Amino acid sequence: MLSKKYKYIIFKLSDDFKEIVIEEASDDKDWDNFREKLIKSTTKNKSGVVGKGCRYAVYDFEYSLATGDGVRNKITFIAWSPDDAGVQPKMIYASSKEALKRSLTGIATELQANDADDIEHDTIVKTVSKGLAG
Repeated sequence: MLSKKYKYIIFKLSDDFKEIVIEEASDDKDWDNFREKLIKSTTKNKSGVVGKGCRYAVYDFEYSLATGDGVRNKITFIAWSPDDAGVQPKMIYASSKEALKRSLTGIATELQANDADDIEHDTIVKTVSKGLAG
């Protein structure tokens, strides 16, 4: 899925809401760039009105253990569904999440994110590492 060449993949629903497509796959290691892409994402509803967008993402988190026992990687599935996104897109994303997750391999952790605070790097590393990151 991610292979060694990508740090993350962002998925979105196609404009007709019929399939999940890759919006972007990148080797950019800058968390803030990735985070901004989620925060600034938009979606059109069936009436064509553009609003805040939901997304799915898979991110290869790397963190050092507090014990000094080395570095760990965890492939993390992020369901980005901002509180202020439209009801219709949020419902469609919620109902299609499991199908996408089943098609992906190697997912170690899943996170549901509803606002910018939910995708702060330190917050996510604590969750992904189960508090073991240093």
